Parts: sequence; C-alpha cells; structure tokens
Amino acid sequence: MSLVRLNIKGISYSQTQNGAYALILNEVDGDRKLPIVIGAFEAQSIAIALEKEIRPPRPLTHDLFKNFADRFDIVVKQVIIHKLVDGVFYSSLICERDKIEEIIDARTSDAIALALRFDAPIFTYKNILDKAGIYLKVNPKKEDEDDDQDSILMDDLIANELEPNTPRENFKGKTLQELNTLLEEAVANEDYEKAAHIRDEISKRD
Repeated sequence: MSLVRLNIKGISYSQTQNGAYALILNEVDGDRKLPIVIGAFEAQSIAIALEKEIRPPRPLTHDLFKNFADRFDIVVKQVIIHKLVDGVFYSSLICERDKIEEIIDARTSDAIALALRFDAPIFTYKNILDKAGIYLKVNPKKEDEDDDQDSILMDDLIANELEPNTPRENFKGKTLQELNTLLEEAVANEDYEKAAHIRDEISKRD
C-alpha cells in the first residue's frame, strides 16, 4: 500500500459543540483534507508545538516525552496513520535508537503532537485517505482568511483553559442520502468536526 504524506493545515473549532476540535491534515500532493476529532489537551499541545516561539513555563506531557527521548537518544523518524476502524484512527510511531527501529502504537493526536516536536513527517495510506478524505475547494483569498483564523485559534488554545468535549450529535437515524447531504453542508460551513463525525458514520455503513 502506498503512503501519502500529510501536513497540518490547522485546528478548527466545532461550530456546534463547545470545547470540541478537529485537527485538519492536508494531503501534500493533492486537495483532500483529513479531519480528525481530538481532545482539548491534545489540541492545546499541538497548537503550542506549531507556534515555535511559544514555550510553556513547565513541560507538557509531550514535551516530557521529547526530553526523555533526547536523553536516551531515541528519535521519532515518522508517524503513520495506518488504520481506520469505526471512525477511530490508529497510528504508529516509527522510532530509532542505536540504529534499531521500533514501531510503537499511539493515539493519532499524541502521535502528531510528538511528530511536531521531532520534526517527523506524517503519513497515511492511500486507501485511508480515499475512504476518509474530504475535498475542499478554496480560493486564495479565502485560504488567506482561513490562515488568519487558524492563527487566532492557536492563540486562543495556548492562552485559555479549554473545556472538555461535549457529546457528539447522533447520526445513526439518518439515511446515507441524508448523511451525504449533511456532510456537504458541514464542509461548506467549514464545520470540520461535524464533517468528521458524519464521515465516520458513513464509513461504518460501507
């Protein structure tokens, strides 16, 4: 199976649920986005890692892992999002010590937070992106506006104490046609967190 490299586009607010966030990964050589719902702590940790000049007064859990790994000459070489089951993404850390490579299972949000700290590339398999990727058509002006919003969001995540996630909306009673319509609306409204939940429900029925 071929690997597809991903970059981090940003972190999106849920427009329907307070305290919920979606991490937006962008296909490097394509137009698809991969939204992944993450917890508040992980959103804050990723936001801090993206803002290179921001350093918390005390190390966060992912910073502690990085310090520990540096002390014992362990390097995270890459992160691979290798499986999607019932809307849950599974990831692996490809690590190396003394030229010996090890594969360690990790939550995707943790794996990405660590990838940022190790400057490690992020990959997924093409079949996962084919199944879960979302196409977005964005004009340059709109993309610039989105980048500004991402910057504001990063500041908010760093500065504020985040609320816990609230329960997700239930889509089980919807037909596939209704789900696809809701998915298009969510993408058009840039509610990526909702789009991710709808996409996951659609994937369960395939």
